[in-house]
Amino acid sequence: TQGCPLRCLYCHNPDCQEIHGGTVITVDEIMAQIEHTKNYLLSGGVTVSGGEPLMQPEFVAEIFRRCREIGLHTALDTSGYVHLEAAEPVLENTDLVLLDIKSYNSDLFHKVTSVSIEPTLNFARYLAKINKPTWMRFVLVPGLTDPEENVVGLAKFVGTLDNVERVEVLPFHKLGEYKWKQLGLPYTLSDTQPPTPELVEHVIQIFQDHGLTAV
Repeated sequence: TQGCPLRCLYCHNPDCQEIHGGTVITVDEIMAQIEHTKNYLLSGGVTVSGGEPLMQPEFVAEIFRRCREIGLHTALDTSGYVHLEAAEPVLENTDLVLLDIKSYNSDLFHKVTSVSIEPTLNFARYLAKINKPTWMRFVLVPGLTDPEENVVGLAKFVGTLDNVERVEVLPFHKLGEYKWKQLGLPYTLSDTQPPTPELVEHVIQIFQDHGLTAV
C-alpha cells in the first residue's frame, strides 16, 4: 500500500512514502488477482505491507475480510504508528501481525524514523490486550540500532507481551539505496555495512535470554 508516516533512514521502499504516489486499484481488482492464485496462497496466505497499510484502513480491512471468506490466512506488516480506532476494523480480520519496532530508546527511535515511539508502543500493548498473534521485527543496523542497552530495553518490553510468538532480527541491507538516488533523496547510510553474523547472533541471544523465541 502507498503512504507511510515514518521516514526511516534505512527504508528500502522510499517510493512508497508519499500517499499520493502509487497505482490506483480497487479491492475487486486485487481480489481477482488473489483468487486467481488461491491454490498457491493456501499454503501461506496474504500479507499486506507498504508503506504503512494502516494509512488505508478501510481498504485493507475489506481485503482481509474477503480473504478470510475464501479461507486465506491474513497477515498485516505494520510499524504500529497509527490511531487504534483506525486499526481495529483491520485487526478484526487479521490472523497475524508483523510489527516492526525500529528501536526502544525514544531518542534513537526518533532519529531512525523522525516520529515519536509512543504510538508504536501503545499499539504493541493493544495487540497484547486483545491477544492478537504477533511476530515482532527489529532491523539491526550497526552503529545505529545496535547499542546493547537499546536491544536489552526492547527485549524487556517485548518480554511483557504474551501474544508475541517470535522475534525476527533483520540484518540491515542497502538493497533499496538505488531508489533513494533515483528519487533525488540523500541516503545517509551509504557507508554503513551489514551486521556481522557474530553481531546478529549476539542480538538474537539477548532476546532469547529474555525468554523470547528469536531468529
